[in-house]
Amino acid sequence: MGEADLLPDLVGTERGLVVMMCGLPGSGKSTYARALERRGYTRLSIDEIVWIWTGRDGAELDPAEYEHLKSTAEQQLWDDLIRLLEAKVPAVIDYSFWSRTTRDRYKAVIESHGCRWELVRLKADLETLRRRLAIRNQRNDANSVTVSDELLERYFANFQEPAGEGERVIFQE
Repeated sequence: MGEADLLPDLVGTERGLVVMMCGLPGSGKSTYARALERRGYTRLSIDEIVWIWTGRDGAELDPAEYEHLKSTAEQQLWDDLIRLLEAKVPAVIDYSFWSRTTRDRYKAVIESHGCRWELVRLKADLETLRRRLAIRNQRNDANSVTVSDELLERYFANFQEPAGEGERVIFQE
């Protein structure tokens, strides 16, 4: 599947539009978000900030340290998002948005700034995710945090599937 297939109805940018990526590791969130970035969206990514700070795969860090870094990065990106909303700059948030509470929090701040959100749910079955992660786990860059099979299963079990939230679902193979 090429970029043109992935983004069939997002031709240009819209002032104040925030695309919220939603999906499990390996579902294609960063690939989709980078394609939007090439079209003029500002991309916000916790993984990239942590990589810049450490130069390492988050899975190589102490779990408590990694959680602290992710939390600090999210706060920094939240502040960046507010500035983008105030300027009506199109943005894509390259997070998992696995929790409905988090999705609702972001939607509310986007709307409070007079902007519009789009929730894009990239959906894949567990075997597809495993296959994609086996390939991705061989890389060592900001967009390839290693995810073990055990961790993937835990994420899969705890993912809060968006339903009736205005989501656009794109099935991945």
